Amino acid sequence: MHDTMTVRERWKAALAFKPLDRLPFWPKLSGSYARAQEAPYNAMSIDELHAFIGSDPHAHVGVWYRAQRSSTEIIEHRDAQRWVTIYRAPQGDCRMVRAFDEGSQAWHPIEFPVKSRDDIGVMLTMYRDAVMERDEEGLARVHDRVAQVGEQAYIAATIAESPLMYWVEHMAGVENAHLFLADYRDEVEELFDVMHANICRMTEIMVEDCPVDALYMCENTSTTLISPDQYRRYCMHHIGDYSRITSQAGCTMILHMCGHLKALLPDIATLPVQGFEAFTSPTLGNTTLLDGRTDCPEVCLIGGTNAMLWTRPASAITAQIAHDLDELPHHRGLVVTSAGVFPPLCTPETAREVCEWVQAYPARWEAEVAQAG
Repeated sequence: MHDTMTVRERWKAALAFKPLDRLPFWPKLSGSYARAQEAPYNAMSIDELHAFIGSDPHAHVGVWYRAQRSSTEIIEHRDAQRWVTIYRAPQGDCRMVRAFDEGSQAWHPIEFPVKSRDDIGVMLTMYRDAVMERDEEGLARVHDRVAQVGEQAYIAATIAESPLMYWVEHMAGVENAHLFLADYRDEVEELFDVMHANICRMTEIMVEDCPVDALYMCENTSTTLISPDQYRRYCMHHIGDYSRITSQAGCTMILHMCGHLKALLPDIATLPVQGFEAFTSPTLGNTTLLDGRTDCPEVCLIGGTNAMLWTRPASAITAQIAHDLDELPHHRGLVVTSAGVFPPLCTPETAREVCEWVQAYPARWEAEVAQAG
């Protein structure tokens, strides 16, 4: 089969539920992947690895907004192992510490900034003081990157993370986030309101003359971190506002949701977004492609596998993907990916073999109609 679409065209058509020349395939390679491989792959860039595999990659770029402050300050100290952030407000400081993990080549929080009721007030002051404005230099860098990538990838930028999920993951930590929300609900909800107003302004800035193909909310949604009721109370309202801003501007919005979603599918199906990314199958996630297509028939599903599956031989991987694809009514609105970050235990050769299988899969672009009689 010969490709008749560019990578970028293929992604755009998938998000728009149009027929494609073939199914897209994207293993999500991170900075940790090449260093875990044997030669010659350990010397390759991510772009070179994608070219070897034959995949249809994303290219993520930075934002083009920035915060101007008058009475508060964010101070950062960073070396090879520790990244300390001080949030300085008139009534006091909060401190966040991240540690660098060599294996994943990523930063992880080891100390959260909100440790007490007083810290909620400090962060409220920080967010009230932030006036979001357009960053012309940042926008120029994005334009340069878009021109560099061309048709070789689908280009996206992440706006932010909605208040509740950011609160849980980056401000208070899972345990304290829920304790403080229960004990000091009024103060935390006031913080959420100010955070939400800031993100709405960020979204307005990013949809104006938007140079990328899609805008993301990096939600990391999972009912292992928050409850369905909390999602409906906070996230639905907040994401609904961001997605209405993008929709009115004619921009595509994708939600990055990499956890357990099954209990949320009927709710998130109502959001005016075009794609769910990192849609993760069992047993790491709890949603199959059929679950997603059944409850969210008009949203592009980007994922369909899980990290444990990718540690198995290529024949086992393709057998599972075949099973999951075969039970779908059609294959419009679908991009096969590793869902989460591609595990280094899967070799480039295995990834390439699976890629070739996905690309040769006889996708059905029209729904099958049951025969009478």
